[in-house]
Amino acid sequence: MALALCYLVHEPSHKHRGLLSGSFRPEETLCRLRTLMRHRGNLVDACSQQVLHMQRALDQMNVHLHHVLSELDGDTGLRIVEAILSGQRDPKELVKLRDPRVKKSTVVEMEAALQGDWREEHLWVLAQAREAHRFFREQMVALDQQVEALLPQIVTAPPALPESERPQNPQAAPDAQRPRRKKKHAGNAPTIDFTEQLTRICGVDLSRVVGFNLLSVLILISEIGVDMSRWRSAKAFCSWLGLSPGNKISGGRVLSSRTARVSNRAASLLRTLATAVGRSDTWLGSFHRRMKSRMGPGAANTATARKRACLIYHLLKYREAYIEVDRVLYEARIQRHRIAKLRKLATELGYDLVENQQAA
Repeated sequence: MALALCYLVHEPSHKHRGLLSGSFRPEETLCRLRTLMRHRGNLVDACSQQVLHMQRALDQMNVHLHHVLSELDGDTGLRIVEAILSGQRDPKELVKLRDPRVKKSTVVEMEAALQGDWREEHLWVLAQAREAHRFFREQMVALDQQVEALLPQIVTAPPALPESERPQNPQAAPDAQRPRRKKKHAGNAPTIDFTEQLTRICGVDLSRVVGFNLLSVLILISEIGVDMSRWRSAKAFCSWLGLSPGNKISGGRVLSSRTARVSNRAASLLRTLATAVGRSDTWLGSFHRRMKSRMGPGAANTATARKRACLIYHLLKYREAYIEVDRVLYEARIQRHRIAKLRKLATELGYDLVENQQAA
């Protein structure tokens, strides 16, 4: 007897509820951008590795430059390394290359850190690491030029929904928009300003969102695209990112609510940025600190990443300008919710909650 095998062919559309929904796949140009940005991440890792090699070579020569500078691959650090490789050994002459903005150490401390034994084999390793670092930095500049040529080919975001279909946000105020900060080239940031192209592609300037910069927006867009209609809701988007709590239930009992382990680069980026956001004086920083006091740093990073994912979903879907929530108003609202919860609990237990009137 012949066995006939039937295959179901489906399209990635939510109209066919009887079939499996198609997996997420960005369009061709976004796939090209994703490849470039992932390779850029590899170049950044390679640069970091060479910085470690330079630091190790200096440390073995008893030159503790990395102890008196915040970044060895900054302007001051690279100038001093170049001078050492050129034959300069006098600490007083090397300190003259110090940038006036250095705050981590004093001139005397830097002079003491630049007294080494200058062994030949370690100098050779230092030269090799510096040359490799320069090569990878040049590769990153060439890759940024490739990204600049690719961005005009990416299709813009879908048209925004009409006002009647957008969710109402009572906290949004026209004068609450955070002013644009002056962009500074620091670290591994691109040397080319892609703000105009990214705003055209996304329909909104995501770099205004707290904790986001040009590089993080590029990485995020290369991973998730700009068409939020691929996900039916913000909850589905967070679930795809792996930022939603689990719900293992058996017999009506919750066995586990841990977040599922999902390998997603966009979620990893949001979790990484959550730590820096937690140190900021913003409403999202206040949220991170509140979650950290309740659940610990790891869960706080996931909770903050999920809130930012919902925010990004809303901005890309409705193409609304980012409105910065006032931190004082946000904390006051949280305080009112806490008081209301205490009043409700006191009423259930048969008590009255009385405010403590302190004497002026």
